[in-house]
Amino acid sequence: MSGCNQWYVYLLRCCDNSLYCGVTTDLSRRVIEHNTSIKGAKYTKVRRPVSLVYSTLAEDRSSACKLEAKIKKLSKAKKELLVNNH
Repeated sequence: MSGCNQWYVYLLRCCDNSLYCGVTTDLSRRVIEHNTSIKGAKYTKVRRPVSLVYSTLAEDRSSACKLEAKIKKLSKAKKELLVNNH
């Protein structure tokens, strides 16, 4: 992994209590973008403010995207368990 960016999979809690899952190489920048920038996801733009409630490191972009897809398929209850056990 030398010379490569670290990839993170993350969950944000939106103001309506929903959870948003994404991937990034820079967690703090991405949370700021979700809260303030036009670069934030369409989903989170109308659900601000958001806060980071879960993150995990992935081996590479491919692994991060696969984990993101798995998390997105989980029920809300299972996502909440993931957050609570983090």
